Amino acid sequence: MVSTDRLLVTLVHLRTGLPHAALAELYGIARSTISRAIGEIHPLLAVRGFAVPDHFGVRLRTLADVFAYAEAAGIRLRIDGAETQVRRPKAGRPGRRAFVSGKKKQNTIKTTTIGDGQGRLLWSGADRPGRIHDQTAMRTEGIAEQFRLHPKVMAEVDEGYRGLANEFPDQISAPPKKPKGDAPLGEQYTWREMRRRQFSERICVEHANAELR
Repeated sequence: MVSTDRLLVTLVHLRTGLPHAALAELYGIARSTISRAIGEIHPLLAVRGFAVPDHFGVRLRTLADVFAYAEAAGIRLRIDGAETQVRRPKAGRPGRRAFVSGKKKQNTIKTTTIGDGQGRLLWSGADRPGRIHDQTAMRTEGIAEQFRLHPKVMAEVDEGYRGLANEFPDQISAPPKKPKGDAPLGEQYTWREMRRRQFSERICVEHANAELR
């Protein structure tokens, strides 16, 4: 395949999640050729990083870059995980069950997205098998260390990052915990209102995830 076709087939795979075999049928070539092309191009795209909005020529390639940029520009980060269904690994393959998502009950790959308050994508990475928890995936990327190194960086997260929010209560905002069923109506109303406000602050990163899909 020429370079242009290898790039296009990689972008189609990342955008639609089409399996390598389906792409091979579309191109009329061997599946191994598709797999090799994606394996070569995907790392090159990752190295390019993400262009910083309103800052021509600046690109964020690592999680450390994102936090340094957020601290310098005073940006409140929005962090969210996304799952993409993938083909079930072959029987007998080590770690086969690692792809089964507890939430989706399907074989998936999890990816973490970080955006700003306008829904603009700043970073996408921490790709892990679906069985791994969202928070665990980001911890293995060193996100806790980044919050320690950049105490001025703030973030909005969903319930999946509750542990991080508990560890960094002055920096990370997570949805409020749901009150017990027998809680007074006033307490339940307050919880719903706080949850609604937090969700409205975080929804922009979910829009970014939807655009990626």
